[in-house]
Amino acid sequence: MPGTNTGKEGAVSAAVESLRKAMAESDKASLEKLAEEQLLYSHSSGRVENKAEFIATLVGPKSGFSAIALSDQTVNVVEDIALVRHKFTGTRKGDGNKMNLAVLTVWRERGGQWRLLARQAAKAE
Repeated sequence: MPGTNTGKEGAVSAAVESLRKAMAESDKASLEKLAEEQLLYSHSSGRVENKAEFIATLVGPKSGFSAIALSDQTVNVVEDIALVRHKFTGTRKGDGNKMNLAVLTVWRERGGQWRLLARQAAKAE
């Protein structure tokens, strides 16, 4: 599905990039700002986290990622909701395992800021 052209896609892409950086850097303050209170963060394993669990998973000393790359991204905006699809490649800090995922995220715009509302990942080949 090709992306939309509403003029909001650039701001959504910037929010996605901010989230990528915050996850890679275990930046708790930025993660707090980028995630909605009602966040549902679903892992490829089936585990689902709320906002507090999502952040706690990323900010521990052996938690999170040492590197994250996103590719093949599309952004589709419908009013104040954005659907973002991309490929996620990451290296875990604790065990060095590499992850290749297909990810769908849902973003909501409030007060001119895009925040992550939901995320679903599946293992990619």
